[in-house]
Amino acid sequence: MSPPPEEPDGRVTVVVVTRDRCDQLMTTLDRLAELSERPPVIVVDNGSTDPTVATVRSMFPAVRLIEMGDNRGLEARNLGVEQATTPYVAFSDDDSWWAEGALSRAADTFDAADRLGLLAARVLVGDEARLDPVSSAMAEDLLPGEADLPGPPVLGFLACGTVVRRSAFLEVGGFEPLLFFYGEEQLLALDLVRAGWGLAYVDEVIAHHHPSPVRNQGRRHELEVRNAVLSAWMRRPLGPALTITAKALASGWSHPAARQGLRTAFRNLPAALARRQVVDADLEHRVRLLEQFERSTRRGAD
Repeated sequence: MSPPPEEPDGRVTVVVVTRDRCDQLMTTLDRLAELSERPPVIVVDNGSTDPTVATVRSMFPAVRLIEMGDNRGLEARNLGVEQATTPYVAFSDDDSWWAEGALSRAADTFDAADRLGLLAARVLVGDEARLDPVSSAMAEDLLPGEADLPGPPVLGFLACGTVVRRSAFLEVGGFEPLLFFYGEEQLLALDLVRAGWGLAYVDEVIAHHHPSPVRNQGRRHELEVRNAVLSAWMRRPLGPALTITAKALASGWSHPAARQGLRTAFRNLPAALARRQVVDADLEHRVRLLEQFERSTRRGAD
């Protein structure tokens, strides 16, 4: 490992959101503390009931700890960005961290690309450092090129491997709290593009993800269905919104988690419709290109 610089880089804050994963969070904070960039770190605790808060305070006194008091989902990430004072903010989950040099490379990339609002990193999974399938798809360069961006344009990303321009993130309001968690990335991507910002995949910037074994798969499936429906009604034209809802209804017949996701989606539909801002035809066309790729990939896997 290269020796730490005399001064920290000072351009990127790392925001980590956590809840009841004390052991995994300690690993993440250890890895972030080893970085030669010495980034400021903000941990936002979403109402942990385990020793997370006390342990962060005792073991990482330099980390800024924000206690939400209860689980408020994506509001925690938004608050972390608001509290940051650097021009760029990198997201880590409590089971992910950034590779040595990645944050400086990301900052250099933003410095050289004025329109870049979000950088999607290459995410490597587990001890084997397997390329995450989402990163692999982003590297395919599926969308029309944009000459002023440093890599393939994207309309989605993995939040645990993302760096944002703080001003762009705040301009569009950050992550939509109505979605709470899971599948929240595309809505933010659409909002950034609508506001004129570019989003790019940059393969040279690397994040590591070691998925926590503490996962409720049924709850994740419920949120996946719920948020797909709500996101569609918030941003997609009528036809795609109806199609996505119909697919969710079909899946709900055979899966209890999907049924629960539909119930909560319909319960929150008035709030989603109050936030409805339909994307223009060009952006909708780009979304459909990606959906066609996803469908063809699923057929190829069958």
